[in-house]
Amino acid sequence: MKRLRGLLKNWEVILLLLLASEFIIFTLANPKFLNPVSILSSITNYIGICIIALFVTFVMITGGIDIQAPSIIGLTSITIGVLWSDAGFNIWVAVIAAIVLSALCGALSGFFVAYCDVQPMVVTLGGSFLYSGLALLISSMSKTPAYQGISKFPMKTEAGEFVSFRFLGKGTIFGFLPMPVFIYIVLILICWFLLHKTKYGRQIFLIGVNKQAAEYSGIHTKVITMSTYILTAIGASIAGILLTSNVDSAKYDLGSTFTLSIITAVVMGGTLSTGGKGSIFGTALASLIICILRYGLPLCFGVSTQNLDLPVGAMLLAVVVGRAIMGRGLLSKYFKRNLGNKSQ
Repeated sequence: MKRLRGLLKNWEVILLLLLASEFIIFTLANPKFLNPVSILSSITNYIGICIIALFVTFVMITGGIDIQAPSIIGLTSITIGVLWSDAGFNIWVAVIAAIVLSALCGALSGFFVAYCDVQPMVVTLGGSFLYSGLALLISSMSKTPAYQGISKFPMKTEAGEFVSFRFLGKGTIFGFLPMPVFIYIVLILICWFLLHKTKYGRQIFLIGVNKQAAEYSGIHTKVITMSTYILTAIGASIAGILLTSNVDSAKYDLGSTFTLSIITAVVMGGTLSTGGKGSIFGTALASLIICILRYGLPLCFGVSTQNLDLPVGAMLLAVVVGRAIMGRGLLSKYFKRNLGNKSQ
């Protein structure tokens, strides 16, 4: 029983149990759910949520928040489309330019948060409107109407195989693994190493625990804080590239509905909204839980895709309440009272 209580104190174990529960419930409701190709495809569809959540974890551990990342997805997408389709840039030059522009957007917001002490919520809320407006402005420079989106990106061979830019979103590796999922796995490992195995990661945690103490210990808190917003913007840019390549359409509003799911994934993954605590693997598990939920509910229970934000919001509320209960030790007290006596 002591081992059971110890496991249940590990939030990542609880997330694994939740993920397993989803698979069991959805499989019992509809055996077609357990199709590896469909599951991987669903993760690919929501890969933007998964990727951005990894990087928002860095921001929230410092005690900040970033709700502008979805608007940077659209900005990245339409920048690539206009530079390639209308300006005649090479597709990879357009991709690099979009990443640089996104990084500058992250640096701008990070500067106001770190150096001007403006509330992160206010800065990133303003950033979401600013960068969405910039994306719309760039889309107006294209000959293609904004509602249609810029498509027909290079390239697909006569044999039907995706290559070049399209391979990023539609290609497979090892014969079965979608390229976006492979890139996501690589990003998980990179983010885990950065956050949990480097001096940079330790500094992020220290800033979240006590910013003043971090400054007194010689940490450049402003530079570190600003860098987390740049990282998130680059992560959003990568998500925008993969989504644009996957759907073969560059649109200014791509990813505009991701905000709730991203914040839910980070908080559900174990990151405290007040900063100082968080886990990359926890965020990754929470992101998968949300992806599977969005895939399973319409398939197994006929829930409309327009109503999927409702269970995600309910999940966020349940997680906040659950974490509060665990934080007060109520769960461990329950096991000690009810199961501890039986083991004696």
